[in-house]
Amino acid sequence: MSQNRLGQETSPYLLQHAHNPVHWWAWGPEALAEAKRSGKPILLSVGYAACHWCHVMAHESFEDEATAAVMNDLYVNIKVDREERPDIDAIYMGALHALGEQGGWPLTMFLDSEARPVWGGTYFPKQHRFGRPAFVDVLKRVAAVFREEPKKVAENARALTAAVERPHEPARGPVIDDRLLKDLTTRMVPAIDPVHGGLQGAPKFPQWSFLWLLWRGGIRYDHAPARAAVALTLDNICQGGIYDHVGGGFARYSVDERWLVPHFEKMLYDNALLIELMTEVYRETGSELYRVRVAETVEWLEREMIAAGGGFAASLDADSEGEEGKFYLWTLEDVLRVLGEDDGRFFAHLYDVTTEGNWEGHNILNRLGSLQPRSADDEARLKALRAKLLAERDKRVRPGWDDKVLADWNGLMIAALARASVVFERPAWLEVAKRAFDFVARHMSEGGRLKHAYRDGKAKAPATASDYANMIWAALRLSEATNEQRYFEQAVAWVEVLDKHYWVEGSGGYATSADDTRDVIARLRPGSDDATPNTNAIMLANLVALGTLSGDLRYMDRSAALLAAFAGDVGRNIVAHTGLLASTFDLLAPQQVVVAGQHLDGGGALMKVIRSISLPGVLQYALNDTANGATLPGLRDKNAVNQRATAYVCIGPQCSPSLTEPSELARTLKEQRSL
Repeated sequence: MSQNRLGQETSPYLLQHAHNPVHWWAWGPEALAEAKRSGKPILLSVGYAACHWCHVMAHESFEDEATAAVMNDLYVNIKVDREERPDIDAIYMGALHALGEQGGWPLTMFLDSEARPVWGGTYFPKQHRFGRPAFVDVLKRVAAVFREEPKKVAENARALTAAVERPHEPARGPVIDDRLLKDLTTRMVPAIDPVHGGLQGAPKFPQWSFLWLLWRGGIRYDHAPARAAVALTLDNICQGGIYDHVGGGFARYSVDERWLVPHFEKMLYDNALLIELMTEVYRETGSELYRVRVAETVEWLEREMIAAGGGFAASLDADSEGEEGKFYLWTLEDVLRVLGEDDGRFFAHLYDVTTEGNWEGHNILNRLGSLQPRSADDEARLKALRAKLLAERDKRVRPGWDDKVLADWNGLMIAALARASVVFERPAWLEVAKRAFDFVARHMSEGGRLKHAYRDGKAKAPATASDYANMIWAALRLSEATNEQRYFEQAVAWVEVLDKHYWVEGSGGYATSADDTRDVIARLRPGSDDATPNTNAIMLANLVALGTLSGDLRYMDRSAALLAAFAGDVGRNIVAHTGLLASTFDLLAPQQVVVAGQHLDGGGALMKVIRSISLPGVLQYALNDTANGATLPGLRDKNAVNQRATAYVCIGPQCSPSLTEPSELARTLKEQRSL
């Protein structure tokens, strides 16, 4: 009889394994106590609901009675959803890296009864293949080492735990100033594929932090090649197969160098970050392609990614009916049947649909053959044809939907939507962002402290520092877009929690886990880039924004201390800290632009100027009258002049004279964004 304990969990990933013959435990004190009681080593398996190779290993091994019997006999088996417990995942992925192994999921780690890592890997096949040993053989060999070589096991556990806990000793690093950042911007450009965009080679990930630094450097130093490299990357991403041309939204990455073949899972965070980047680049370029892709992606978000209550769901699976990408693929016969001969041939020509297919006998829709949009009439025709294909596709078996709400990923999407709603003049998007924010603040908070995950009426898992950092970013963006004081106040309250429970005294910086999170063996303090922005990078920008608006120098002092805490790490590997360096622009020159009396004469023209110039990192407020925002020192004394809308452009506490002419505002903004 199975003793699988996952049936009471809320994570869709854990529930996928609730009927395995494996005696799974969820991570927690009960599972760790069982390991100590039994004396058995722990087999830790970490994955997530949209992970293709996680599904493969589950089908091959975890659903197999014989394999499960070996696991149950030799180990205490613990299953973790990496999205629900990113702090746990980070610790043991760090241990795998310390072993010299390349990371990935599923993560398979062997721990001692104290939960210390001893050895591990990623995907293990049921039978020996791909140059990897059979999973059962691994299980037996590792168990034999635990049983027969306890001293070796203990030494490995000590060494790996020490590697994960590596103290961050203060170290001198480079002076991070405009000279360094300008030089780095120039040196980053050749890393971009000159044909396809993105970092050269395959696979290709969007690499938001890298592109964000490159764009910000391109703007600040008026470096056209840097700006062009980012635009080239976005053009290819927007027209490649990584984008779902029928339903909207972007997949996580492309397995090839052309952005053609995606790993078909769709993650909330990728789409949030691409909306953010496309919105900012659109302001400078006016690209119709980016305007359309942002709108289509938000349409997908509203149609498919809003969970019960208004929060945003985490992901859509790569697989359906047991096959990766099946939901998204087309044959030429499919297209002609749905659209008819004339429309079908027209569509197939533009979307690379052929009889032989462009991937494993099927077709991934893409427009890489011509990156720029066609005429307005052609695009309108294609939009109608895509709608027919979407209706047809909706009849298929859908990929799995992970509807848990994650505070950190929601923060990224809320921030992106709030900015996009202003730039594209789409107030309905702002309402979607506000509903998601209110959901997290109300349903994922207890005693003033956030929870990381919510699903099925339950908020669980302790918040990580990223939950606070990203939700603070969201609160500040909503403060800008709405002028509602409550968002600023919430940001201040969350910073107080971060400073109390996450700041690492002595070395500085924010740790991933709170000081009272009891079920982690180490508190990591990362500063380097990952698929999602680093906590400390986001908080550097947040602290500068709070200091600029409040006039409270404590925020500026903390931001300087945060950057200093990672100086040694930056010196050792500067390109691994592009997110942190991008936020350094804000510390070097805290900027804001305020339009007072936006509804007065000339307000529309001034706002149009702001929307049409890229201002990354610049706080952007539009006040209806002089009373709005008066409680924030950074917005005081910025009044409309002679009943005309009036703009003020500021660096720190120093502001330009009042500006009422659009041409004056445009010139001043372009001058000051480079100061």
